[in-house]
Amino acid sequence: MIFERVLVAGAGQMGAGIAQVVAASGRSVSLYDAVPGAVERGLATVEKSLARLHEKGGPAPDDVLARIAPVAELVEADLLVEAIVEHAEAKKELFRAADAALPKRAVLASNTSSIPITELAAVTTRPEQVVGMHFFNPVPMLALVEVIRAEQTSEETATSIVALARELGKTPAEANDFPGFVSNRILMPFINEAAYALMEGVADADAIDTVAKLGFAHPMGPLALADLIGLDTCVAIMDVLHEGLGSPKYAPCPLLRRYVAAGRLGRKSGRGFYEYA
Repeated sequence: MIFERVLVAGAGQMGAGIAQVVAASGRSVSLYDAVPGAVERGLATVEKSLARLHEKGGPAPDDVLARIAPVAELVEADLLVEAIVEHAEAKKELFRAADAALPKRAVLASNTSSIPITELAAVTTRPEQVVGMHFFNPVPMLALVEVIRAEQTSEETATSIVALARELGKTPAEANDFPGFVSNRILMPFINEAAYALMEGVADADAIDTVAKLGFAHPMGPLALADLIGLDTCVAIMDVLHEGLGSPKYAPCPLLRRYVAAGRLGRKSGRGFYEYA
């Protein structure tokens, strides 16, 4: 399979980063988002990211930006990479629409961090060409891509996406389709336990994160990382884990739910476990 034209659906933090990385590889990218103004904001994010990388010897921003075209609808492509909100029904609706709009040869990939790929594949007429392609934030900087095989994913599809990840300069790690895959099955309980430690007064947020950074050699503490991911996204992922695996250890900490209810979503809202300018 050859992926020269890529449609990225979702122009938020993850979608913009994916569009940047794909365009930097020399491929043509169409960037779509149903939310008014989202594509423009996504392109501005890409421009800022490219400018920072260019100062460190990265590619010329204009060359990469020239390969990203904003589009107002789902357009023809060899590959869809879906990066919309972490909500199962919204993703299924997008996959139904993409299945109808894209050529029959096209592969449909999801950047979901927790929603079963098998369920997304089942709503299409090409389930063998549906796969998980889970990038990590910030996409231009982090090397890992989880490649998740649904029950229906063909060997050809999975192999092609693994090869594409390498061509994008990423390191693919293959996983089977279980709730949370590998990354979030391990990461979310860690974040959740840090939230419990804060809620129960074991230590303040800075101390908890300092222990993780200096004691575990993590580049970022779990509470700061949760703010970067988005507390609402963390809760959504843990709800999927809790429902899919049936263990109470995956139930979101009450403090996380309270912060989300209060609009404290992390960096994107200006306040989560920490405050941001």
